[in-house]
Amino acid sequence: MGAGMSDHVTPGMALPRVPLPATNGNEICVASLPGRSIVAVYPWTGRPGHPNPPHWDDISGAHGSTPELEGFRDHYRRFEEHETRVFGLSRQDTDHQQELATRLGLPFPVLSDADGVFADALSLPSFVTGGRTYLKRLTLVVKDGHVEWVFFPVPDPAGHAGEVLHWLDTMA
Repeated sequence: MGAGMSDHVTPGMALPRVPLPATNGNEICVASLPGRSIVAVYPWTGRPGHPNPPHWDDISGAHGSTPELEGFRDHYRRFEEHETRVFGLSRQDTDHQQELATRLGLPFPVLSDADGVFADALSLPSFVTGGRTYLKRLTLVVKDGHVEWVFFPVPDPAGHAGEVLHWLDTMA
């Protein structure tokens, strides 16, 4: 587990049973899914022609969500070979995420924790700018509803999918 993650999110910990709206039109409760899932938690994704949140350029680790999700998209078949589901997750609403999923051609659902219920249940690290709360970038590896591993921090969002795949390769 990466340095700096709160000690309470540890391997073996049960995920909260929180169904979240997904860009595929379903509500998904990752805690109830059998097998392994990757949940790539990210702060925010921009839209072409719309401004970033206030002071976004000054916040370490804020940029990189689009390249990170594109990495998971580009390596999606390899995750399937590992019989591993992939999800993105942010506090943005589903409509915003749907635009992103369509524009990027994501083959996996993005989950909306707009109310922060999932993040609050796990006390996921966050930051505030412009009066809104954003999640810090991290990735949960979940197996049978329990945390198997946590990647935090994620210093190279664009290369992170490869890092997760390398971890999965070592687990095989």
